[in-house]
Amino acid sequence: MSEHSSPHPQSNDVIRQSSVASVRNTPLQRSDSASQSHSSAAMQAERTSRRRRTTLRDWIPDQPGAWVMALAPALAGAICGTAAAVARPSAQSGFPATAAGWWILACWALCYCLEFTTARWLKSHCASRYLPPALGYGIALAAIGLPFLITHVDVLVWAPVYVVLAVVAFAGAWFRRERSLWANAAAVVAASLMSMITFHYAAHSPSIPQVSLPGLVLALCFAATQFGSVLFVKTMIRERGKRSYVVASWLWHAALLAWWLIPANRSPYLVIMGVVLLARAIALPLVARARTIKPVIVGITECFASIIAFGCILGNALMYIPHI
Repeated sequence: MSEHSSPHPQSNDVIRQSSVASVRNTPLQRSDSASQSHSSAAMQAERTSRRRRTTLRDWIPDQPGAWVMALAPALAGAICGTAAAVARPSAQSGFPATAAGWWILACWALCYCLEFTTARWLKSHCASRYLPPALGYGIALAAIGLPFLITHVDVLVWAPVYVVLAVVAFAGAWFRRERSLWANAAAVVAASLMSMITFHYAAHSPSIPQVSLPGLVLALCFAATQFGSVLFVKTMIRERGKRSYVVASWLWHAALLAWWLIPANRSPYLVIMGVVLLARAIALPLVARARTIKPVIVGITECFASIIAFGCILGNALMYIPHI
């Protein structure tokens, strides 16, 4: 009996251990299957999102502040260039103002739409939903821009600069770092340089080279104020509470005010602008430490600040137009 009865407890133990192991493994298997199903659902949702149909909203850049920053310098250059051409004595002797400055302004507006939609397509890592707007704006830009290029070949002198700036902007979109300082700086430089280009073509004078003094002043003023706007907005939203950004914003705006205040022939327009921009850069972050300021309030404030900056820079430039 002892020889035959000894295997049974061992077999029972094996059965008991295997049953316990199976019970213990069941929740893990269920957990693994649940995570796999969740992962599959997420992948399916992503594929569905990528196959989502293009809507009208995908065609329209939805950032009013970016519209102002992109187009204000080019618009100011076209206005000042036209005023310079009209004020020139030769305008009455067969050398009037030209529409080339406004033509390239329209091209730049399409360039902005193309850049915005292409960046969104790259940010989505080539989702088909965002491709039609990019292609559509590319075709529209070719239709309007190629005739300008044929009649104004010298504009290609700016091509290397804008190719580099476009690569930086699109790299920021692809790596989803379009809100970084280096990507913002590239956008500011691209927009600000357009004031020099539109001024040149609107003025339509061989005596004013591509890099003219009035155009250069416009570009520098817009670049300085727009990068200051970038720093200020970061102190209020994305980098709120970071002392380094607050200090950088205050120092930047203080330097701008000193730049416009110290010279003997200082412009009242630029001094007023410098005071307003510095005041808002100091006041709002201090207020935000005591109470929450919604991003929409920051956006409205910056919209008014951009309008004031545009008017002051334009007024300063027009003040010196008769002396060009």
